[in-house]
Amino acid sequence: MARPTRPDDEVVAHRREWVDREIRERPALGWRRGQIRASDDGPHRWRRAADPHRRHRTRASRLLHRFGDVSSHAAAGLVAAAFVAVWIVIGAVSGFPHWWEEVLYATSASVTLVMVFAIQHTQSRQQRATQRKLDELLRTQPAADNHLIAAEDAPDEELQALADLNMADRERAT
Repeated sequence: MARPTRPDDEVVAHRREWVDREIRERPALGWRRGQIRASDDGPHRWRRAADPHRRHRTRASRLLHRFGDVSSHAAAGLVAAAFVAVWIVIGAVSGFPHWWEEVLYATSASVTLVMVFAIQHTQSRQQRATQRKLDELLRTQPAADNHLIAAEDAPDEELQALADLNMADRERAT
């Protein structure tokens, strides 16, 4: 008997085919195989390959991820430290005028606010991807409890019931 197909099965199958094809065509690339390719024709040496699934991410999501990637490099920390050092030197030379603190507070608050959203977005997306991978591992293990698949979306009562079952299993194991 054939397994009933869900509407998402076709999309998943298409994505797997696309990823497999890109991995075969560009084996030298890293974990993002097929998303970036070298090009010698012009100033844009590195270009993104056409990803048919990229349209599922909003511009805001792509922008926040790009910002998160840039800000996570060690060079970003060095640039921030250099900016603070220059800020202090200029302040010392100009005698620390009254507006000096206000500009510093406003700038640091603005940067902090943007970083909170960028970090929250990227971590949330990574956590969802990790959950999907764990769900796939649970699904493929015959002895695994299928009730744990997508447990993060379950109501609080169901999560508590699952936790109680796990505690009972732990107590029996010891």
